[in-house]
Amino acid sequence: MSPRMTGGLGLVRSSNAGKPTWALVGTGALAHARTDHIHTADLEATAVDKQVLRAGVEDVMAALDHYSATLASTPGGAGWLHVQHVPVRRFVAEIVRKLLALNSWAPFASAPGSLALAPYEGLVGLRSSSSREYLAYTVTWSGVAYVLGAAAPHNPARSAQLRNRARTSTADTEPSPLPSDLGRQDVLALSWTSRHAATLTPVLAELARGGQRSLLLDLATDAAERCSARSVTGIELRSAPSDLFTLSGTVEGLHRPDDEHVVEVGGHGVQLARLVRLLSVLLEISGGCTQPSWRTVVRAERWLDDMLSTTRPHTVLLSNDTSPLGVLAAHAAERHGANSVHVQHGAWTAESVAWPALHSRDIVVMGKRDLALGRRWARHPEAEVHVLGQPRFDVLASLSRQAQRRYLENLLAPGGRRAPTRIAVWACQPFNPDHLKSHADLLLHGLARADGDWGLVIAPHPAQGTDGFAALVKRDGGPPVAVADPRVGARGCLAGADALASAYSTCGIEATLLGIPVLEIGPPGERTLGLAGHGLATRCEGTGDVAEALSGMHAGRAPIPRAALDAVCRWRGDSAARIARLITDRAASGPRAGDSTHNRPGATASPEDEGASVR
Repeated sequence: MSPRMTGGLGLVRSSNAGKPTWALVGTGALAHARTDHIHTADLEATAVDKQVLRAGVEDVMAALDHYSATLASTPGGAGWLHVQHVPVRRFVAEIVRKLLALNSWAPFASAPGSLALAPYEGLVGLRSSSSREYLAYTVTWSGVAYVLGAAAPHNPARSAQLRNRARTSTADTEPSPLPSDLGRQDVLALSWTSRHAATLTPVLAELARGGQRSLLLDLATDAAERCSARSVTGIELRSAPSDLFTLSGTVEGLHRPDDEHVVEVGGHGVQLARLVRLLSVLLEISGGCTQPSWRTVVRAERWLDDMLSTTRPHTVLLSNDTSPLGVLAAHAAERHGANSVHVQHGAWTAESVAWPALHSRDIVVMGKRDLALGRRWARHPEAEVHVLGQPRFDVLASLSRQAQRRYLENLLAPGGRRAPTRIAVWACQPFNPDHLKSHADLLLHGLARADGDWGLVIAPHPAQGTDGFAALVKRDGGPPVAVADPRVGARGCLAGADALASAYSTCGIEATLLGIPVLEIGPPGERTLGLAGHGLATRCEGTGDVAEALSGMHAGRAPIPRAALDAVCRWRGDSAARIARLITDRAASGPRAGDSTHNRPGATASPEDEGASVR
């Protein structure tokens, strides 16, 4: 695997009127350089202080908000930076990371100077990712030089990689008329990933059993992420218009002329007008449901407004209200007088989200440890946080461990051959290829050194492609390796495993609830679910840790205290029912309580220790 890079360039020192300057040149020229020089790939691989990085991103985002938040808004009043905060923040983090890496290189730190870019190199590019759909935007090193003030008369905004992406429609027509048979609905739910669907549909089914009608809007643009057809009475499933996520085009308000406004990052002056121009590239390209273009956002708002006006629900139900579509939906719910409810679909840590913000009125979290984060991240002035568990975990108790074990054995030993006696499942995340390879090496070398006869089943993340795992399956020697069907994933086979390994997949929590040993893998300082801190997992930072943890599993495990489990996830098998009760109770006491269509009596409120007000 090659290092994470944005082009075959190097940085070399020169001078201008006695002042140090630094120029980006082709790597071939570095062989003849007689002054300080470095490959940009080496700068890309430089580790930076995460706290300093986070502080730098916060500074830039605050400056951007002050400078540009009002430059473009939807007709409903949602500002561009408010809606598109997540992709913008990730792009800003790429700029700050590169600047910090530059400062950590001793020759530059001792003689800082201006950067001259590489002519004709695009300013915004893509970095490697194993995700099928997500566009991992990055700034090129010429883009870094550009935001610091370098002249770029011949540099296109987009890299060749971005320019070669299929062109999409530039039309901005009104959405198609809504179907005439929608009628009134009690709850409007939005899903655009399989995790959202699996989290929300158990709640909608419980609402249906109580007589509440629900409309589930499937906004997924990846076929593998779409909601499966269901025949639950009271739940209607509709998809987004087929051309909703194909819109592209310029965002005029973000094409600012150069001015004097800058934000300091590690001693560098980042020009805000130029930064906004680069950010406009992200908003002008259709990135599917995870990173919709600005024209898609505007049109999606009109479509949601029509949906809300037609169905008049008392509640908008979400499993993500932080990324663009979720922010837009929460904003629309507020304008239409509907209550907004967010159900946590994945594990949280303080560093686990690109933007620590939750916009819904009611926030449902999995465990007691999530209360503090939910309170800290809540933005709604009347927000309340409720510890009610995870609806998609309700079915764990009914899983067939024997069936899942047979599936794992058949993967590792097809055709009736002998399967390994012990099997580990690796629940992956859609990291870049180098990151995945480092985790694979850690696991496979640890499995090879562990006592016993081990095999490994790789379970890709639902949003992850499987091409990157082919080399692992074909490697010579070591424990047998197989890849689970992406439609099965870790959730569909972990109950049959002897151990589950992951950095921070929510499947680690599911395994813990089922009593399956969990290994939190990754080098020191890497983010994990933090289960080890609750005594629910083993932290494995090296091969020896993996081998030791696996070798010790034959001794059995002491029962895990209920309090430790509740800290991570309250699991009683009734999370969907409790969330449905929260929704109906809120509807009965809310501003529409007098509306006979929605005024249905709810059960008693949740116990006091399972709900806490933010304010």
